[in-house]
Parts: sequence; structure tokens; C-alpha cells
Amino acid sequence: METTSRVAGEPGPAAPEETGAERAVDGFLTASFPWYGLDEAFTGPRWLMQVGTTADGTVEHGSTGHGEVPSLKVEANPANQRFAVAVTVASRPVRRSADGTGVLEATSVSTAAWLAGSGLLSCTWPQEMERGLRQDWLDQQTVVAWELADDLGGAGWSTLTLPVDGVPTDFHYRESEYGWVLAGAAQEGVHIGAYGRGMSAYGLGFAVVKDITSYQQ
Repeated sequence: METTSRVAGEPGPAAPEETGAERAVDGFLTASFPWYGLDEAFTGPRWLMQVGTTADGTVEHGSTGHGEVPSLKVEANPANQRFAVAVTVASRPVRRSADGTGVLEATSVSTAAWLAGSGLLSCTWPQEMERGLRQDWLDQQTVVAWELADDLGGAGWSTLTLPVDGVPTDFHYRESEYGWVLAGAAQEGVHIGAYGRGMSAYGLGFAVVKDITSYQQ
């Protein structure tokens, strides 16, 4: 799969930065590419997640949240949570690492698919599972998400056409017991991934975020 390393491409947490909205937005403002979120048809809450960077601080990807902030608290029933997260990944060619000692692989739609799949897992808590077993479960499911993202033409995916900046765009799409994941390419030099639960993906549309600070609310 063409992708950044797993270290540089770790998915962010399934909630806004705990250190405050001002700090959360800083990374988004330094990116050299546009951010995507749900289009204006969505009128609910919008919130920021973390960005992913390379060793020299270059922003490579980040996520914007819509709807309810997912919670892993025991009293929060996952079946009742409604959210959709848009993942924006900069389109990058193969390039040298910042310290010149290695190579960063190119990003692709598969990169967006893996980040979206891992993001969904990060905010999923099987309530019947003991807390002590969660990391083993998460590691196992993350490997599965990686393998699925590496085979976007496989039987695990279908095609879903959604508007991106008003243009019908084909996405790779799959559903699971935990929610849904999709990934595709935009026209602004980025790849788009998304995941969610409780909100149908079929009625969504994506658009460039005109003012990322509006997601501080």
C-alpha cells in the first residue's frame, strides 16, 4: 500500500483536543492543503481532532468531526451515538524524510481508507469486552483495517457516489458492526476518508472547509 509510515500516520483520538480549541486549531492552520468536512447540508455540531505530522512538523493529515463527540465511557451506549468524521490526507509523492535518513512513501486513497478505518476503531468499545482486553482487540482489528485498506478493489468494498464540492465522486465504501468507512480522492490535491456511526453515509456530501476555526464550537 502506498502510505506514510504507521508512526507518522497514526489516527488521532476520537475526540477534540483536551488542551483547548485554540491549541487544536493551530495544526490545521499550518497545513499547506485545504481541509474537508461535511457540506452545508449538515447543520449540527462541528469539532476538531488532531493532525498528523512528519518528524519536521509538516502536516500530513487531520480530521474534522460532526455530530456527537464519540465517547468510550461505559455509560455511553455506542448504538446511540451519531457522528461522522472526515479525514483529509495530503497527496504526497515518495520523498526523503526530514532528517535525510529514510524515505516516506507516497500517500494514496488507501492511506485515507486506513486512517478512517483505524479512526472508527479508536472510538469503538465493545461493551461486552473487559477493559484489559481492549488493546489486544484494537491491535487485531487495526491489522484487519490495514489489510482491507490495502485491497480497495476487493469484495470487502462497494462503490458509493457522493458529492465533493458539488461534483459526484466515487468512494470505496464498507460497513461493519462498528460503523461505516469510506475513502476517495478530491480535486484539491488531497484524499478524503470518512467514518461514522448512527449517521447514514448515503446522504452525506463533502466540501472544502471555508473557515476551520468554525470547528472550535
